[in-house]
Amino acid sequence: MTTERATPGSVRALDRITAEARACTRCAATLPLGPRPVFQLGAGARLLITSQAPGTRAHATATPFDDASGDRLRGWLGLTRAQCYDPAGVAIVPVGLCYPGRLPRGGDAPPSPGCAALWHPRLLPLLTGLRLTLLVGGHAQDFVLGKGRMAERVRDYAAFLPRHFPLPHPSWRTTGWERRNPWFAAELLPALRHAVAAALDRGQGARGGA
Repeated sequence: MTTERATPGSVRALDRITAEARACTRCAATLPLGPRPVFQLGAGARLLITSQAPGTRAHATATPFDDASGDRLRGWLGLTRAQCYDPAGVAIVPVGLCYPGRLPRGGDAPPSPGCAALWHPRLLPLLTGLRLTLLVGGHAQDFVLGKGRMAERVRDYAAFLPRHFPLPHPSWRTTGWERRNPWFAAELLPALRHAVAAALDRGQGARGGA
C-alpha cells in the first residue's frame, strides 16, 4: 500500500476545517475556562496521537501535552519535543478539543460530549498519510474502539497493530501502575518506539489509517 500524498485541494480543505474547529464555541456554556480548542494538524502527518482533552497548561499555551504528562509521553515514544510538535509528521487531536474542567474529587473531567463525534469525522479523513494512531487513555480508546478496559487493551497492544496502539494516559497517576506492571517498560515501550519510528519513516509505505 502506497502512502497517499496531500493534494492542494486536501490541504485547502484541511486548513478550512481546522479554522472552523479552532473557532468552535459549541460547548462554551459548560467550559469553566471558556472554549479554546487545542490540537495539532498537518496534511502530511504520519502519526496521530488521540488523547483525552487538553489540561490547564495546554489551555493556557494552546500547545497539546505542554506539561509533565507530555514529557512522559515523549519519553515513552522516543521523540524529542521538536519531533513531537512537527505537524509534518505528528498530528495531535484529543477526544475533547477544549479543557473540560475538574472533577469534584480531583482529576480532569471527561471530554465534552459530542466533541469528537463532531470534529474527528471532518478532520481525520483529510490526513491521508496516516500510518499509526496512538490511543492515549481510556476515553480515546473507548471513542475509537468502543467500550472496554484500558489496562487489558494496553496489555494486548499487539492485537491492535498496525493501525492502533493503545496506551495509558501519561499522568503522574500512572507511575504506580507502571511499577506494578514491569512488562510495560520491558516489552511495550520498545515495541512502541519501533512502531512510532516506522510510522514517521518517510521511506516506508503506509501501515494503516486512523
